[in-house]
Amino acid sequence: MAEEAKGGGLEFHPMDQFIIKPLFGDAGDTVGMFTITNATFWMAAAILAIAALMILGTRGRAVVPTRSQSVAELAYGFVYKMVEDVAGKDGLKYFPYIMTLFLFILFSNFLGLIPMSFTTTSHIAVTAILAMAVFLAVTILGFVKNGASFLSLFWVSSAPLALRPILALIELISYFVRPVSHSIRLAGNMMAGHAVLKVFAGFAQVAAVAPIAIFGVVAIYGLEVLVSAIQAYVFTILTCVYLKDALHPHH
Repeated sequence: MAEEAKGGGLEFHPMDQFIIKPLFGDAGDTVGMFTITNATFWMAAAILAIAALMILGTRGRAVVPTRSQSVAELAYGFVYKMVEDVAGKDGLKYFPYIMTLFLFILFSNFLGLIPMSFTTTSHIAVTAILAMAVFLAVTILGFVKNGASFLSLFWVSSAPLALRPILALIELISYFVRPVSHSIRLAGNMMAGHAVLKVFAGFAQVAAVAPIAIFGVVAIYGLEVLVSAIQAYVFTILTCVYLKDALHPHH
């Protein structure tokens, strides 16, 4: 957490928690294509946790739901309403994919708050794949559904004619920046919060500032719980917005 430096002070390494390491063997071992790492373990844990909630938790289908069934139904209804409100009725056929995205990000974020765990969504390699999958899916869907008229998404017909080519170029650039901002927003927020949390935890070892540091850890941890839920929501609702553009480019 914090090591004593040669000069007698404390030396922090808040970014060490984001290093990919083999799950079995020494930390210095080479990570190959088929090496089971801390990242793959916690991604698998997120998938198992989702399966436990959505399959095992709802297998009874009780009229008076259990706690796990209530949580599963709440998550289902929340995402379903989001897709319907943002993307419209046409977007509901893509609800399973969006629901899967939401749950995977949410559970990965929350599992990353467990002490000694690994936050997979703090790595751009993970979030970039999720964002690129959304980008490619909605782009292909846009052309399949609308053909060449999908390009009208970049043509601002309400603007003065002289400005339309300039605005079209701006819209085109902003469209291709979507996967970058989509992925960096999630990874950056998760990485920054966990790094700050580790710094405050390191200061808790210093007796003079320990009470303040412990209060800071509790406050930041509570904030991270909120951020974990918000970032899953933001990623999902942006996916719904991109889906709406693909289905209804003229709106």
